[in-house]
Amino acid sequence: MTSRERRADDPLDDDIRLLGRLLGDVIRDQAGTETYELVERVRQSAVAHRRGDAAAEPGGPVERLVGDVDVVGALHLIRAFGWFSVLANVAEDVHHGRRRRHHWARGSAPQPGSITHAVGGLMVAGVPGERVLEQLANLVVSPVVTAHPTEVRRKTVLTVQREIARLLVARETTDPDGGERQAIDDELRLGVLTLWQTAILRLSKLRVADEINEALGYYGISLWREIPALQESLERELVAAWPQLAGRPVTRALQMGSWIGGDRDGNPFVTADVLRYAVERQVAVALTQHLDALWVMADQLSMSSRLIEPTAALLALADRSGDASPFRADEPYRRALRGMHDRLVATARSWGIEVARSGAGVPANEYPGPTELLADLEIVAASLRSHGAASLAAARVVPVIRAVECFGFHLCTLDLRQNSDVHERVVGELLGRAGVAEGYLDLDEAARVELLIAELASPRPLRLAHVSYTELTASELAIVDEAARAIGRLGPQVISHYVISKCQSVSDVLEVAVMLRESGLLRPGEDRLYLDIVPLFETIDDLRCAAQVFDRLMAEPRYRRWLEHSRDGLQEVMLGYSDSNKDGGYLTSNWSLYQAESELIAAASRSAMRLRFFHGRGGTVGRGGGPSYDAVRAQPPGAVDAGLRLTEQGEIIAARYADRDLARRSLEVLLAATLEAGIADGEVTTADDFVVFDALSRLAFDEYRALVYDEPRFEAFFRAMTPVGEISRLNIGSRPASRTASARIEDLRAIPWVFSWSQCRVMLPGWYGTGTAFEQWVAEDGARVEQLREMYMRWPFFRTVLSNMGMVLAKTDLAIAGRYAELVPDPDVRTDLFGRIADEHGRSVHWVREITGADLLGDNPALARSIRNRFPYLDPLNHLQVDLLRRFRNGQTDDLTIRGIHLTINGLATGLRNSG
Repeated sequence: MTSRERRADDPLDDDIRLLGRLLGDVIRDQAGTETYELVERVRQSAVAHRRGDAAAEPGGPVERLVGDVDVVGALHLIRAFGWFSVLANVAEDVHHGRRRRHHWARGSAPQPGSITHAVGGLMVAGVPGERVLEQLANLVVSPVVTAHPTEVRRKTVLTVQREIARLLVARETTDPDGGERQAIDDELRLGVLTLWQTAILRLSKLRVADEINEALGYYGISLWREIPALQESLERELVAAWPQLAGRPVTRALQMGSWIGGDRDGNPFVTADVLRYAVERQVAVALTQHLDALWVMADQLSMSSRLIEPTAALLALADRSGDASPFRADEPYRRALRGMHDRLVATARSWGIEVARSGAGVPANEYPGPTELLADLEIVAASLRSHGAASLAAARVVPVIRAVECFGFHLCTLDLRQNSDVHERVVGELLGRAGVAEGYLDLDEAARVELLIAELASPRPLRLAHVSYTELTASELAIVDEAARAIGRLGPQVISHYVISKCQSVSDVLEVAVMLRESGLLRPGEDRLYLDIVPLFETIDDLRCAAQVFDRLMAEPRYRRWLEHSRDGLQEVMLGYSDSNKDGGYLTSNWSLYQAESELIAAASRSAMRLRFFHGRGGTVGRGGGPSYDAVRAQPPGAVDAGLRLTEQGEIIAARYADRDLARRSLEVLLAATLEAGIADGEVTTADDFVVFDALSRLAFDEYRALVYDEPRFEAFFRAMTPVGEISRLNIGSRPASRTASARIEDLRAIPWVFSWSQCRVMLPGWYGTGTAFEQWVAEDGARVEQLREMYMRWPFFRTVLSNMGMVLAKTDLAIAGRYAELVPDPDVRTDLFGRIADEHGRSVHWVREITGADLLGDNPALARSIRNRFPYLDPLNHLQVDLLRRFRNGQTDDLTIRGIHLTINGLATGLRNSG
């Protein structure tokens, strides 16, 4: 690292030292000098070990120090190092924003991942502005927030973190010796004290309603302001690059989505009532924000008709308000906006939303939808422009118009999701009870498709009023009924996707069509389909067959008509990163996903249909995570022509949206990368590239499966070495950790699978099998090393695969993992299986270095710095977790021990950041 880079990072180091000192002061005051001194001894030992000091016996001092404390002392240590991780995260996030402001102030070149960089690059490449507008009209870029059991932080803690971040930013501009600096430091101390006295763990398991409300909280924190602001920035950059586009409407590409309240795959707590609650809460957030904006605008627009001449349309809007206050008799804008506010109050109350204040105070008709509200806002803006107040229109009214355009009354799209096994049982029962066909579940695929296509030729529903159905069927039909009610009231944008987990065939798609017809969401006689039916291909085998299923589906004339007539000729397909990784390992999962995308793109071209991918990515590399910009740019040619949707899961939601600056950067990167990838020239690959990766994938697959699925001792080894059992007891999500009661690896959800390996610092899903694949393939011909290096330099996909794997390997720590391996009771199993893992790690590290020509994280100095800063404070948490797991499994099952284990899980997840 150069001296310049060191100077650039000095403010971060200063912030970390400041927060660490304040935390130390709080620990001394709250837990006593003895505890503080113990924390300091452990900290100093961990730092010395990480720095490689000669006096630091590898692993020994920390292990002995934490192993000698009782449970109460262990809890103090866990909380100390856990809170330090939280504070270090805050300092890093503040520093990222600081560096962006620094670059902007210096007039530095636009950074990759910014709208300015994307638009500038397209302009330099000679892309016409008209083509950019056309591309934007076809794009949907949609992060979809999902609830998964790895988000371990409470909203209360996030609130304090944001305040600490605000204070750190404010502190930069104060005199180091002045009273203002001291006042800020005093406030920071209070924030740290608040954290220390706040329970970071919940007393009870989250309900789906809690998850809904926590996710919606991010709109107030960041999303409500940043999404419209990003749209404004995009339009401004387009006009700067192509002035002829001024005044041309730019399609709103960025749209938020959610699964929370609609995703019932493996979650029995998502019901029709929960779906209704989710929709109502979304409406409440949207309408409350719009109401506040109208109220503020009414205060701001105080123009007097004695001084200006508003338009006739504005005067008519003011007259219709019913506002007879003599104090506003000459203030037409205020009267108009108070009347608009009253109409929106009536809208809110029709949804059961209580509103404390009203505008003109007279009864008003509700707005039937956002279109009518937008029309009134346009009247206000046009009138302002007519009398020389265009700048006021731009500053006061246009932002509200953008918010209504972005969020409507529905806020975001809520997806439905269920497993195909459930759908076939529901449809089988409907067909049987209606007397159409008995034994549907016994039919083969061809017979099922023939029966379903014939059934879907009729608009007649199968459901009979006088027939009783099983609880499963009644519950599933109630879900689609509730969705139909929401769409009827808010429009199709409120629920516009139905995702089918474990989709393997055309009949899996047609079964959902039958269910939608039962509620009027499919009207065969009109060729009207109100939702995208989205097949989710998850396992390696499913991905390999995805294009075949697509071809067969598009070969059904009836289904094609539905897409052409009511879905803009577009079929969305979801790809599962988590399950494919658990099924086949890192390299095979990535390659299977890439191949599936390429084959589906070709299939869509053959059928002359549009295609959009929905990426089921998690935060970890083992679940498709990694830098968003690189991930989008590494897609096959044509993969983002219609945009993309992707899941935002677990702790990644807070990491990206708990702060306005973070949210802006996260959303901007997605939009910029998608715009670039959709218009830029395709990547340069050869047939040999595909042959090479195919061979590597087969070798990696065999090695991974040999350990995880073919080794009979592995399941017991995994459950003994990792805290997977203890994670399932943590109150961090409404969804069960497994789909069934089975203990098999196959039935464990991919999320706790990855989360468990992260906790013990092995990160196995992000690399295992890859080192062997490279070694065996190159062993056949030594010249192949150069071929791999050349592929790495030329092919963004291969470069991203290795970069993400390097990140995971750098976060892996076999010395600490070895301590977890000691929890495996059978010494022969422990030595054999952990030895295989350690050997494969060494091979994988070697080959990343060999191919890239750099050390791990050579392409990511910011992450390398982050690891250096935080790992000395994570190591004690790992040692404490191992010690408490051993005690717990030996019968020490008191509440304090359990709490300690859960606190270590929380602290490690926080410190590792992308752990689930």
